[in-house]
Amino acid sequence: MYTARDIASLRVRRREWAAAGLKVGLVPTMGFFHEGHLALMRRARELCGRVVVSLFVNPIQFGPGEDLASYPRDLDRDRELAAAAGADLLFVPSEEEMYPAGPPSTRVVPGEMASALCGRFRPGHFDGVCTVVAKLFNMVQPDVAVFGRKDFQQLAIIRRMVRDLDFPVEIIAHPTVREPDGLAMSSRNSYLSPDEREQAVCLVEGMRLAKRLYNEGERSCGRLRQEVSSLISGYPLARIEYVELVDSRSLAPVERADDHTLLALAVRVGSTRLIDNTILADRDLP
Repeated sequence: MYTARDIASLRVRRREWAAAGLKVGLVPTMGFFHEGHLALMRRARELCGRVVVSLFVNPIQFGPGEDLASYPRDLDRDRELAAAAGADLLFVPSEEEMYPAGPPSTRVVPGEMASALCGRFRPGHFDGVCTVVAKLFNMVQPDVAVFGRKDFQQLAIIRRMVRDLDFPVEIIAHPTVREPDGLAMSSRNSYLSPDEREQAVCLVEGMRLAKRLYNEGERSCGRLRQEVSSLISGYPLARIEYVELVDSRSLAPVERADDHTLLALAVRVGSTRLIDNTILADRDLP
């Protein structure tokens, strides 16, 4: 596996692959790889002749007081894991390489989808996400890009961006990869103390409850939200940021649940912010 630290080196490899007629997949990441990241890489490997994994902790998607400085990093370990998962090139640019003039004055500003869910609590976050992903699409020129469903809002916004701006890239969604107890894998799980890790299962327990109630015939989103919130509030280390039921296609709030309804959660366990989601009608939780 080749490691590129600058855009010029990345583009040399990309031109070689284009000349050879190879299909290229991209997996954008912020590093500190876990099985969820590796599953995305393996999926890209199945679909493409060459796979690029980007590793960049993007400063413009972090707000004041968020964990930019403390975000976990381990490049040597990440390089080994990416190579084992089938990556052909690991793109590891510096902040100066990505933003040579400092924070960019030209940004991709997403529409209404970005004002819901996490967008209410992280203003400007999705501007930063869309801007860096657009830059990566321009640099790598992938045929395919693979994203995880755990970040469902991000996935929906990027799909809309690709459609609105005519990026010639196919967006592939990969199911959320979970720990044996159901907790969604996340780099931020490393922040949890042992006691917090035990209580972090409140997110998956809340989703299991909602799915059970839905399967039993409950369709009132108000009732579903109340039951899930009550369960999570019973965990003393958990603090709810939001429990929302939205249409999975538009992210618009809904009052009556149906087979397109997404339950989305953001919960702070201790000081760690965790997110998760499930479509009520899907059998996607153990």
